Amino acid sequence: MGTLYLVGTPIGNLEDITLRALRVLREVPLIAAEDTRQTRKLLDRYDIHRPLVSYFEHNERARVGVLLDRLGEGDLALVSEAGMPAISDPGYALVRAAIEHGLSVVPIPGPSAPIAALAASGLPTDQFVYLGFLPRRTAERRKLLRSVRREPRTLVAFEAPRRLVDSLGDVLDELGDRRVVVARELTKIHEEFVRGTVLQVLGRLKESPPRGEATLLVEGVAEEEPIDLAARVREMINAGLSDRDVVAALSAETGASRREVYRLLLDARKCAKM
Repeated sequence: MGTLYLVGTPIGNLEDITLRALRVLREVPLIAAEDTRQTRKLLDRYDIHRPLVSYFEHNERARVGVLLDRLGEGDLALVSEAGMPAISDPGYALVRAAIEHGLSVVPIPGPSAPIAALAASGLPTDQFVYLGFLPRRTAERRKLLRSVRREPRTLVAFEAPRRLVDSLGDVLDELGDRRVVVARELTKIHEEFVRGTVLQVLGRLKESPPRGEATLLVEGVAEEEPIDLAARVREMINAGLSDRDVVAALSAETGASRREVYRLLLDARKCAKM
């Protein structure tokens, strides 16, 4: 039985490949590639001559069985167009099937655009949330952003250049004017990091439209001190605000339900009469 090697390949600069990756690509009898033309350029650069078979999003399901049969005969290397296979790229189905069949799956680490962008972003790196490619449809994209509105960790996502400005507009509307970073053309000649608030970055991108697939990083929400809702209710009552204004203001300020605020308000009024 063979081993499935997940081989990380350069995301731009062809020098960004490990010695181990080159050795494995030279030794395996077959390489499954997301883009055979792109992989052939890499193999030619390092004088590697191994047969290639295509394995991409639209033939993934049909190819799994064939590649499992090949793994029954010997080793197989899986490579994506760039970076680590199976990370926002084809590969998950094959990895899952190989594991279910008791085959060995071995990662050969290599370049990763999300990690490279995060490391140089200037945003917190101790924890982050990877969102993959942002949805193409505005409604779906906004829904995703709303789901991470209170997320304190740095957000990392991929976006196409033609949708980047629209996506940043959605970030502004759903998450506010936070710090963001747009990393584009990573490891290539025209590598660029655009840093600033959403509004600042939007201004720069509108002056110079982005080219090349971008990695978008968004600062997580700042941690806030816990709010003593009951104490805030008493403060507002003492300040002379009406019940209606207290409920409306605190619901908007804290995100608490109007019913919860009203209950606390009634309790505060009752205690004040004792």
